Amino acid sequence: MTKLILTHEVSNLGEPGDVVEVKDGYARNYLLPRNYAIRWTRGAAKQVESIQAARSARAVHDREDADAIKAKLEAEPVNVSVRAGDGGRLFGAVTVGAIADAMNEATGSNVDKRRIDVGQPIKVLGAHEVTVRVHPEVTAQVRLNVVASK
Repeated sequence: MTKLILTHEVSNLGEPGDVVEVKDGYARNYLLPRNYAIRWTRGAAKQVESIQAARSARAVHDREDADAIKAKLEAEPVNVSVRAGDGGRLFGAVTVGAIADAMNEATGSNVDKRRIDVGQPIKVLGAHEVTVRVHPEVTAQVRLNVVASK
């Protein structure tokens, strides 16, 4: 088993700043190459506080605020404009950053792109649905309209 400090949120494992023990292969082949975690050492353990402070600065602390943000996100579809070719095929895929920017512009709330789960990459125009984890207890299903930019 390898002891790691998470630097990003990993589903079913933990939040940034959490100290976890995982199997050697999972650490070596997945978490470390993608920079989702760093090896635990006494020196790195001192970074845990700064990682957790940054996480709490980005987090929505109050359940009522989270419910209000969820209501804004689910109220109406969010339009994301991207470059597209003939037949509605996109040049690449819609990025999570572009989705977060469109949500922030549409709702006026600050949605962190790390909390958006797209599922399969979005590569065609039209209506899509993504999940946003607003709060540990609150998730929002957001409808996206991917439209071609002019």
